[in-house]
Amino acid sequence: MLRQVLRRGLQSFCHRLGLCVSRHPVFFLTVPAVLTITFGLSALNRFQPEGDLERLVAPSHSLAKIERSLASSLFPLDQSKSQLYSDLHTPGRYGRVILLSPPGDNILLQAEGILQTHRAVLEMKDGRNSFIGHQLGGVVEVPNSKDQRVKSARAIQITYYLQTYGSATQDLIGEKWENEFCKLMQKLQEEHQDLQLYSLASFSLWRDFHKTSILARSKVLVSLMLILTTATLSSSMKDCLRGKPFLGLLGVLTVCISVITAAGIFFITDGKYNSTLLGIPFFAMGHGTKGVFELLSGWRRTKENLPFKDRVADAYSDVMVTYTMTSSLYFITFGMGASPFTNIEAVKVFCQNMCVSILLNYFYIFSFFGSCLVFAGQLEQNRYHSIFCCKIPSAEYLGRKPVWFQTVMSDGHQQTSHHETNPYQHHFIQHFLREHYNEWITNIYVKPFVVILYLIYASFSFMGCLQISDGANIINLLASDSPSVSYAMVQQKYFSNYSPVIGFYVYEPLEYWNNSVQEDLRRLCSGFTAVSWVEQYYQFLKVSNISANNKSDFISVLQSSFLKKPEFQHFRNDIIFSKAGDENNIIASRLYLVARTSRDKQKEVIEVLEKLRPLSLSKSIRFIVFNPSFVFMDHYSLSVTVPVLIAGFGVLLVLILTFFLVIHPLGNFWLILSVTSIELGVLGLMTLWNVDMDCISILCLIYTFNFAIDHCAPLLYTFVLATEHTRTQCIKSSLQEHGTAILQNVTSFLIGLVPLLFVPSNLTFTLFKCLLLTGSCTLLHCFVILPVFLTFFPPSKKHHKKKKRAKRKEREEIECIEIQENPDHVTTV
Repeated sequence: MLRQVLRRGLQSFCHRLGLCVSRHPVFFLTVPAVLTITFGLSALNRFQPEGDLERLVAPSHSLAKIERSLASSLFPLDQSKSQLYSDLHTPGRYGRVILLSPPGDNILLQAEGILQTHRAVLEMKDGRNSFIGHQLGGVVEVPNSKDQRVKSARAIQITYYLQTYGSATQDLIGEKWENEFCKLMQKLQEEHQDLQLYSLASFSLWRDFHKTSILARSKVLVSLMLILTTATLSSSMKDCLRGKPFLGLLGVLTVCISVITAAGIFFITDGKYNSTLLGIPFFAMGHGTKGVFELLSGWRRTKENLPFKDRVADAYSDVMVTYTMTSSLYFITFGMGASPFTNIEAVKVFCQNMCVSILLNYFYIFSFFGSCLVFAGQLEQNRYHSIFCCKIPSAEYLGRKPVWFQTVMSDGHQQTSHHETNPYQHHFIQHFLREHYNEWITNIYVKPFVVILYLIYASFSFMGCLQISDGANIINLLASDSPSVSYAMVQQKYFSNYSPVIGFYVYEPLEYWNNSVQEDLRRLCSGFTAVSWVEQYYQFLKVSNISANNKSDFISVLQSSFLKKPEFQHFRNDIIFSKAGDENNIIASRLYLVARTSRDKQKEVIEVLEKLRPLSLSKSIRFIVFNPSFVFMDHYSLSVTVPVLIAGFGVLLVLILTFFLVIHPLGNFWLILSVTSIELGVLGLMTLWNVDMDCISILCLIYTFNFAIDHCAPLLYTFVLATEHTRTQCIKSSLQEHGTAILQNVTSFLIGLVPLLFVPSNLTFTLFKCLLLTGSCTLLHCFVILPVFLTFFPPSKKHHKKKKRAKRKEREEIECIEIQENPDHVTTV
């Protein structure tokens, strides 16, 4: 009872909304247009790109950022005079270059070219440079060498750091130096053809991240043109009166102007653009065009003899209830993604924009597109051509004209037979579904193959879900042909044997002269290659035959002898002394650790971090470990999965809470199963397609929830409410009612993704793969899996058959009574 009251109340509200729009179409057409012009111009004037890449893609709240603050407070950069590891707490400004020799050559034999490159860099003006040493890659050791002598190497890596000390002026100088550094590397590459130079600067990641937006501009326009063409063609009919090609085109334009308005609001509120927002037009288009095509299908289902205003109101009553529900779920899921629980700023910003886009999308569909539907309905009622907007001539006049003229100006009377009351049945998609596809998919011989297909689908999905890997590698978001990606590929190939330098910070006073403390330090550093003042000092004491078993001797020899030797002076920056009266104390110190890694360097570094952190709490030595890359890696997998888990939980919670409130409980039950199957399918298949769990794929997974509900909900609710005798007839009716809109929308959506293939960017490749799987899995469920599985399982349709039989019997009894009482009247009839 409550379900019926709610449903009828919503339908009544949407009917009145449709009447309001049909009576004031100019107002509802003008207001959205004015909003778009106002906010669109604001978007152009206030456009500003996001300049902090770490803020976008690194977890906002992580232990690594706290550790960086502590390390920076203990060992500030402006107090580090050493030329080694000067950037250990922040990447700062830097320039890196990898020199790679041709295959088979030895980079060590090309010292002249290396030194020329090095001298050219050091001679550059503007900025204070710091050469921190080099690393060798592709090393071949001398056979049977006890001290691991190097026989040859394929590559060498040199890094130059700029000491800007946090000054804004020096930071600008550093930025200029980095630009000149990249230009210099390109110039040196031309001069040294026997060497391959791969350069990287601190701004390179930011530049190559935003390069995706520049590369994708023309492709997004091509995508829009493809969607416009597909929507226009799929809305056309041979019937020049009832075909609505311009409505398909105007529907796509409605979604476009709503996205432009949302962008204007975003920039007015001081939002900054980043390349992840490139997915919003595609997300909004997938939802907006669904409402457009459903309204067109709802218009076709209305009675043609009604006034056009009543037909618009009936179409709203039929369609807008479900569209309102799905739009609300979009808002809920992306609203949860924009909540404080989301730890990735890029995901949060995207979800905030998507919420605004969904609200505007909904408003523009029922206002702007509804007004267009009103004008199109008025043209149809007055018998105007749907393309040329001219009066359609009479059948007698057409009979005297050539065949081509009859084809162009035909209003469908010739195609409509005497027993067919709905001329809209001639729409080519609806005709194909009614006459061919519905009979084929419900054939008893096809069903076993569909079950086997679903088992294969489920198997691959489950297999992929077991192989999920996080995408903490920022290379996944960069343009694929950029210098940063080339540098990262070479570095991964030749310099993956060792982890980045990890800072080991002891932040509390420690009895370094104590043997047990020395043993604890050795145990913690075991398995690492350590650059440690402690080890060097112990070795110095042993070689010098000096005894320092107490605090005063230990610190006295350290300050007066060890740190004054030239070869150990650089360790002064690694020890913090404090003086209390005449007594000196060591209150903090740092060491440097390098771990041996294999090919999967990033995963092993994360494992090292996760193993060392618990030891800092369980051991007597209080320490932290840090490297700038930890900021991006720290709990990244948890940070990116939380938004999709929260969104999925929100969707399921809403569906469960409305189990006995919305339309039919079995409809919600089937919808939960369908959405879960599609979501797990997309997740598993994208993993098998080498897509990692980064911020883009997570956003696509959140979108998959909504896209699946958008398309499955109308089909399922129509099925459970159908009153035909059998489940097979009910699913045929559902496909005939909603199949056209679903096929139109998914086809337009998938065709619009094709240009993304030609954007040379890892970000757009991920977007294409995920959205292609989303559309394909949804289409598979709507047209293959659900039509078959719904014929096996509840809801049963036997009670409808009993009700119809009871009504037929009652009608027969009434007719018999009429025959007995007034036989003449019945005979006359």
